[in-house]
Amino acid sequence: MQMQTFEELYRRVLEMNRNRTDFTYDPSQMDALFSPRPHRVRWQLSDVMTEDDKTMDGQPVSKDAAAVLRALAEHQGRPAFVLVAPAFYGQFSDGVMPGMLRSAFHKMGFDGFLEVAVFADILTLREALEFDRHIHTKEDYILTSCCCPMWLAMIKKQYADLIPHVPPSVSPMIAAGRTVKKLHPEALTVFVGPCIAKKAEAREKDVAGVVDYVLTFQETRQILDMLQIDLTKQPNITREYSSGLGRIYARNGGVSQAVARTLERLHPNRKIRLNAQKADGVPECRRMIDDLVQGHSEANFFEGMGCAGGCIGGPKSLLDREDARIRVNAYGRQARYETPLDNPYVLKLLQSLHFTTLDSLLEDKEFFVRSFE
Repeated sequence: MQMQTFEELYRRVLEMNRNRTDFTYDPSQMDALFSPRPHRVRWQLSDVMTEDDKTMDGQPVSKDAAAVLRALAEHQGRPAFVLVAPAFYGQFSDGVMPGMLRSAFHKMGFDGFLEVAVFADILTLREALEFDRHIHTKEDYILTSCCCPMWLAMIKKQYADLIPHVPPSVSPMIAAGRTVKKLHPEALTVFVGPCIAKKAEAREKDVAGVVDYVLTFQETRQILDMLQIDLTKQPNITREYSSGLGRIYARNGGVSQAVARTLERLHPNRKIRLNAQKADGVPECRRMIDDLVQGHSEANFFEGMGCAGGCIGGPKSLLDREDARIRVNAYGRQARYETPLDNPYVLKLLQSLHFTTLDSLLEDKEFFVRSFE
């Protein structure tokens, strides 16, 4: 498969699984990234927030929420992008569809609304290729790094000798931010999700500058209330460009499932298959790593998430963990594309970033990778 192009790979997998060789690709689905339509800020900062960062009824506004409001008010002339975590589905009410949330962010003043799940698709493909390159015996294993900053921080601080087994992939959040900044260098980028640790991740030395601000779902809801944006009354502007596997990154086991299924598509007859061991919550993650170190595990792929339930169990989620899990799984099932290798928008994104061959993605040292030093 050396030097095989992504175009060749996608057509081979498509023909093998669906007896087709053509892609159905609608460029307008990715307009939010490649050619976002400007959306002017139509509110005055002084009408929604006081100079000492309080709402007009006296409630405190968080430092990041206040900073985002100021940045939007001042960003005229450069594009603003909101990068929404895969855990978003259903967070803001039963009747609020993704397209309605997209419209609400446009009303806030964001030009581009991107579901980070499509970047999870890219990282899934990269992790599958990493597994294929490194796992050749029953003793080989990798620890997936691309999703949870708490999990990665635990490995770096407490199990540093395992770092050689960690593929240096960035998180989907960082991949999204880097992509936007490459295509629109002057853009404002704001990530929205349930995780507090993402705020620290965005400031880490080797990835700093690609995500300007991180908002939690709770902070986002406050901003919506401050701007008096009724989500239930927004038009449902639908877009479809992420796979079902990218969407389920939000819950525990989602990364393992995504990489395993993608690997099956890449090599359906591979002798050593992905055997995952998963843990969520810091204590369970420690126990899993201790099992690995003590030789008590037969897994070759270890997935850890710092919060119980995965990202959907993040401290700033608006939903009960089990309710959120049900919704995320439902959103995954609704996807038009099952895996990244069914998804033509992954191919388009990679090509737009000048990744044309499998080797170019695996040998990348700058864009989809980070330093663990």
